[in-house]
Amino acid sequence: MKAITDDNFLLNNEIAKILYHNCAATMPIIDYHCHVAPEEIARDRRYDNITQLMLGGDHYKWRLIRANGEDETKVTGGESSDYEKFIAFAAALPKAVGNPVYHWTHLELQRYFDCGLTLSPRTADDIWKHCNEKLGNEGLSVRDIITQSNVEVIVTTDDPADSLLWHKAIAEDESFKTKVLPGFRPDKAVNIEKQGFADYIRKLGEISGVPVNSLDDLFTVLDGRLDLFSRLGCLSADHGLDYIPFVENAETFAPAIFEKVMSGMTPTEAEANIYKTATLIFLCRQYARRGWVAQLHFGALRNINTTMFRKLGPDTGFDAIGDTGCGRNIASLLDSLEQSGELPKTILFSLNPNDDAILTTIAGCFSGVGIISKVQHGSAWWYNDSKTGVEAQLTNLAGKGLFGGFIGMLTDSRSFLSYTRHEYFRRILCNLVGGWVENGEYPEDIATLGEIVRDISYNNVSSFFGFFRRRKG
Repeated sequence: MKAITDDNFLLNNEIAKILYHNCAATMPIIDYHCHVAPEEIARDRRYDNITQLMLGGDHYKWRLIRANGEDETKVTGGESSDYEKFIAFAAALPKAVGNPVYHWTHLELQRYFDCGLTLSPRTADDIWKHCNEKLGNEGLSVRDIITQSNVEVIVTTDDPADSLLWHKAIAEDESFKTKVLPGFRPDKAVNIEKQGFADYIRKLGEISGVPVNSLDDLFTVLDGRLDLFSRLGCLSADHGLDYIPFVENAETFAPAIFEKVMSGMTPTEAEANIYKTATLIFLCRQYARRGWVAQLHFGALRNINTTMFRKLGPDTGFDAIGDTGCGRNIASLLDSLEQSGELPKTILFSLNPNDDAILTTIAGCFSGVGIISKVQHGSAWWYNDSKTGVEAQLTNLAGKGLFGGFIGMLTDSRSFLSYTRHEYFRRILCNLVGGWVENGEYPEDIATLGEIVRDISYNNVSSFFGFFRRRKG
């Protein structure tokens, strides 16, 4: 019987062990989409206890505590102490059999705290004391975690209205070697049907010094913000969409719809889709002109528990998988940009795993000379980055696309301990490939396989975004 998360965790054949230990494990991490706070990197935050570091902002873990019947005070409430919250998590975690959070948590304990205990009510006090001693005596600041994790690039998620002051501070600090780049996230400027849209647009105009009285004005402002992000090294934009819209000739009708909403009226669903289409097309053209990567995340049913949304706000663990059926719209959006020669490098993410085959086959219809897999089906995302979810996404990609051109894993996380998810992914990747070799589905060509594993772990994403040169290992 294997020990949980031992050296050969998830590596169930000899080829997998060779590929992981000799190839994947040695590659640096590029975390090309996450939600960590650049301020905490700039200030090099230190934590008072393990709860702040391990549970703070991590709604994957919050959901388990709630599912175990605990009151919200033991999750996000100020009424309970950090110790009580940690004990509540320790009570829930042993029941999470098969959940990646169980694996991630124990990788976090081992990699950052040299703690080989499994977390449960019986061990919670010992782990609490051990980890807090590490935090107190050895520091383990945010930058310590990043450096220890061998992270070369972090791309955060930043609103166009953001001043990017913390990014400027990090860039000017020569003592910190990891690149921390902004990622352009213009959701508030795209989602015209959302409450507060008009106020946000006015604020964006004020920050930019350009009064926004028309859609052309807004596009001028967004272009200026894109320039600001570019000056700080930004190479990508990310969109969080409920679904991907597409309406023919949207650019003709969008200006009037924009003015209607700015005057205080509410758009119809059809009008919102027209505006969103026109704005997405404009932005993607700007990304292509700058050589940026466009990331499109969709398929989430967000904030479906209204009571908890009113109490806690968004991104607190009350989102679910949606059923969007927008394959045709995605294809039409990409095709429209391709026809005008303005299709940027693009990554497609759906929260619904039923879209895997659709996205891989759509991506394969658009290529670029000198670019490997110009349109990517992104990694298993959010609820799908479990062992079975990663295997399913990789198997689908292998069966319908160019497996060796894949750009690999990202954390999509607010937790600095989440770099272990890259290790988790790489172990699953190597085990899957090793299994194909063991089954006689691919030759035992370690040189070629090692190159593929290194590419998926690091080289492909580095080249795709333009971060660094290729590494051999």
